[in-house]
Amino acid sequence: MKRFGDWIARQTRKVSLAILRFPFTVLCLTLTAALLFYLISLDTTPPLWVEKSILALAVGVLLGILAQVSMERFRLQAKWKIGINTGALALTLAYLALLWPAADIENVMVVRTLVTCFAILCAVLWLPAFRDGNDFNRLALIHFKSFFTALLYSGVLFAGLAAILFAVDQLLFSISSESYAYAAVLVWVLFAPLFYLSQLPPFALKTEEDAAVTTQKEHYTRFLEVLISYIAIPLFTAYTLVLLAYMVKILVTRVWPIGLLGPMVLIYSAVGIVLFVLASLPENHSATLFRRIFPKVWIPIIIMQMISVWIRLNAYGITESRYYVALFAVFSLVSAVILSLRPVKANRVIALLAAIFALVSILPPVDAFTMSLSSQTNRLEQYLTDAKILSDGQLTPQPEASDKTKLEVTNILNYLQYNHSLSHLTWLPADFNIWNDMKDTFGFEPTWSIPGEDYPNYYSVSLDAEVPLDIEGYDRAVLIYSYIYAKPEPEGEGNVLTYPISVNGKACTLMVERMSGFDVSIRLLDDADQALVQTELHPYLDVILDQYPEGGVQAPQALTFMASQGDYQLKVVFQSINATIGGANSGADYNAYILVDIP
Repeated sequence: MKRFGDWIARQTRKVSLAILRFPFTVLCLTLTAALLFYLISLDTTPPLWVEKSILALAVGVLLGILAQVSMERFRLQAKWKIGINTGALALTLAYLALLWPAADIENVMVVRTLVTCFAILCAVLWLPAFRDGNDFNRLALIHFKSFFTALLYSGVLFAGLAAILFAVDQLLFSISSESYAYAAVLVWVLFAPLFYLSQLPPFALKTEEDAAVTTQKEHYTRFLEVLISYIAIPLFTAYTLVLLAYMVKILVTRVWPIGLLGPMVLIYSAVGIVLFVLASLPENHSATLFRRIFPKVWIPIIIMQMISVWIRLNAYGITESRYYVALFAVFSLVSAVILSLRPVKANRVIALLAAIFALVSILPPVDAFTMSLSSQTNRLEQYLTDAKILSDGQLTPQPEASDKTKLEVTNILNYLQYNHSLSHLTWLPADFNIWNDMKDTFGFEPTWSIPGEDYPNYYSVSLDAEVPLDIEGYDRAVLIYSYIYAKPEPEGEGNVLTYPISVNGKACTLMVERMSGFDVSIRLLDDADQALVQTELHPYLDVILDQYPEGGVQAPQALTFMASQGDYQLKVVFQSINATIGGANSGADYNAYILVDIP
């Protein structure tokens, strides 16, 4: 017990020293936790300023670490600490000022924040090894061990707290479900980062005690050596052989892969870099052989990936995901060449390169979002020009445009609307809506697939929400939903939904039962579970598909169907139908208003 008490005391002292060592980081973590507590307590949509502040504080957390690492690397005196942390504060406020004018939290804002954090993290790894500093490989080992130690301890702590909260809630008294969220913030936003920072030794060795701590942290344990050299490296080698075999298959068949290869090789390259750095310290045969061979084998795999990415870019233009896959491929190729020519002590260059490439990807005019916007806008205008829809900045609807044009125009407009905006398209009406205005503007409804192609046909139709519904003569209205995943028994649960209805003292139940991928049964039952009136939705879908093959937004009368039995009536008004026709996941998701007339 005394040993456990001593361990707790040591860890508490380390965390206390980490708070003093990284004051600005701790301040940002505390403010982030406070804002997250505030968000958890809200019952409404969170204020925009809170979300922007959290993004800026995420950058501030890493800037605080970088500030302290800079002091220790260049052995600056304590009097510089206030000035350097003030600089970190100024940069954090400047980043918040960049975010502040935005009207919403958009993808570009989140991605740029993540990439900025990644660049700062790379600088944190690289700076202590700059020039005659520490050994980068040993620094990487320290960060690796510290991260997974903090992850393990935090996971155990959160599991314990969650178990205690659950026991109290079940055995003693009721507690709010929000308590778990508060506990998660305390553990993962405050404790985990602080514990991680407490495991990092000083990067400027001022005392013999500092040197002893650093030596201990740099120790390559036997467990880690076995894990890296005799488990991770053989598995990684087997995966490499699969990629090489696939490359041979490509050369034989001359059929280049689809877009899946890019992300697969990206993950392979990222894991390979981490594994190479961790394998740079042990001197066993497995690690030595891996360091010699991996960079050379990596190069042809990257070249295969780059050719695959180029095919995709040439066919479909640049998007943010393709931009980053292509950028990482270039980074990987440069890294592979460097690792092939330089000794393992030069691995710190990889961290510097990663930071530079990350910054390039967020700085206009070569950033991911500017390049993607320009590429997709040019593709859109080219399709419209070729189809004679766009000429001299004027639009002329062309109902006879090819299926290819309809598909590409719809997809590009949807991409631009979701990831950027349509405001830069000066030839497009200012209030253009892709669901309502496609036919009037371009001459055709939104087109999501080409009929007769091998891939599934996706169909979507929705109710025009601006047109009032006629409910005259009906006693009750129920909004029902039935999704494909709610499979019929015995395959799965969730296939039956019931809605109690009472009119003039007469109790009934509206039952919605998923029968198959397309079939949904609607039944109005009396108190003896006898069907008073019933209908199915699949026949209505067939009628809608026949009358409105292009889907889109339709008036209520187009999506309204009647069913009657004796004096009982049901009116079905579809709010939306999303169907997959063909393929293994064929079926339809239905949202509909069911109006009930009970005599």
